[in-house]
Amino acid sequence: MAKSTTAASSTAKDAQALFHSLRSSYVATPTNLKIIDLYVLFAIFTALIQICYMAIVGSFPFNSFLSGVLSCVGTAVLAVCLRIQVNKENKEFKDLAPERAFADFVLCNLVLHLVIMNFLG
Repeated sequence: MAKSTTAASSTAKDAQALFHSLRSSYVATPTNLKIIDLYVLFAIFTALIQICYMAIVGSFPFNSFLSGVLSCVGTAVLAVCLRIQVNKENKEFKDLAPERAFADFVLCNLVLHLVIMNFLG
């Protein structure tokens, strides 16, 4: 019994240390990356709301449900790509201007949503 209590407290301390480490490193993240993170969380949260709604009410117009969820997930993926390109610490995209990365994001979102509109029928 004492062994499991020690292991549980050790795991809790490790989890707290990890959470504290992540929080302290996220404080140093630039504001523009935090805004993109909020946008990604919003898109994922919207997809989860749609999935919960489908589970409760049903998925009668299934194309509409799929279009909504795929739109949210696709937007989140494109936003993550934007975050990777805009991050100054990422050396792979150091020659790419933030304006160019944002233009790519907008163009890809336009194509994504045109495909989603076409899928709706």
